[in-house]
Amino acid sequence: MAFQCQRDSYMKEFVTSVVSCLPAEIKLESNGKREKVTGFNVVLKDTILFPEGGGQPDDHGTIESWPVLQVTRQGPEALHFITSALTQGQEVLLKVDWERRFDHMQQHSGQHLITALADSMFEYKTTSWELGRHRSSIELDTATVKPGEMEALESVVNEKIRAHIPVSVQFLSIDDPAVEKVRSRGLPDDHAGPIRIIDIEGVDANMCCGTHVSNLSHLQVIKILGTEKGKKNKTNLIFLAGNRVLKYAEKSYITEKSLTALLKTMPEEHVDAVDKIQKTMKRLQKNNSSELYIGIKPKCFNVHIFKCAVYPQDTVIFLTVGEEKGAGLFLIAGPEDIIAALGPQVSELLQGKGSGKGGRFQGKANSLAKRAEAEALVQECSRRHSAGEE
Repeated sequence: MAFQCQRDSYMKEFVTSVVSCLPAEIKLESNGKREKVTGFNVVLKDTILFPEGGGQPDDHGTIESWPVLQVTRQGPEALHFITSALTQGQEVLLKVDWERRFDHMQQHSGQHLITALADSMFEYKTTSWELGRHRSSIELDTATVKPGEMEALESVVNEKIRAHIPVSVQFLSIDDPAVEKVRSRGLPDDHAGPIRIIDIEGVDANMCCGTHVSNLSHLQVIKILGTEKGKKNKTNLIFLAGNRVLKYAEKSYITEKSLTALLKTMPEEHVDAVDKIQKTMKRLQKNNSSELYIGIKPKCFNVHIFKCAVYPQDTVIFLTVGEEKGAGLFLIAGPEDIIAALGPQVSELLQGKGSGKGGRFQGKANSLAKRAEAEALVQECSRRHSAGEE
């Protein structure tokens, strides 16, 4: 059985009726932890909310005013988890979280396009894929890719998008000879009914249960970010499609703008500037220098260096990066016994989190308002160490 969302992925609202509503309990992630939630699994006569499957996460939305917290497939049925009971036979209005749905459509159709062209251009087969929260990945059955191949792939992918190629949904019986010509990684063990095919005209035909765009132009653009080494001699191709590319560009620009203000250099010089800072810090630790020149204004970078008179080789470095009373980063480096004691105390003063070993402790500060107190603490600890005090 195909759900309404699989017949028309662009439908945003839908009226249907309740088939059953049974008590249930699921685990949902909240603040990084999985917590039990008690509610009800609702089966509807039909649905526009896609249940998780085929590498694609489930849809979010509402049944009447009740948020649907999870949609899963159980055989031919979709289970909608909500926290309120509904009555069997009750007519209900479904609404889909369109921003999430369209994002999933763009990423999933983008994956089909990349998979098809990676195969036709380089004979790289796709073995799996993941639609991630921020970026998606395709596992290619190759240990390495050659220089220039991903750039060539991205170019052809975007040519297909600009060509305004239709994408259609077909339903074939499992014994239809045409099924043999379709790309597939296999059907679920509990599959029943017609085979659903996503056909990118002249490019690819693939068995798939997910939601897709109706034309490649709706993908807008695809950016291949690069590749990473995968498991068992595989390569992971990382990509963004559609609105994610726009958000990535916006975020990258904001980061670039912030770094330009922080480092006082042009964007193309950011890497060299940070590299210079890191090398200077290492040289300072190695040579026991009491001065540090980093070529930027102290408004954002504050460096405090304290020598231990008894042990000249012992130098404590306290570095903070950020606005005067805002969030930022911090680093303490020096003798291991001093840093082991200082690190957690400084982290607490800066309302941050951090960790360290081997004479280095670093982390994120949620507030640098007490930076002066932290500096005084480091200085006092250094003084006591110099005096041989515990």
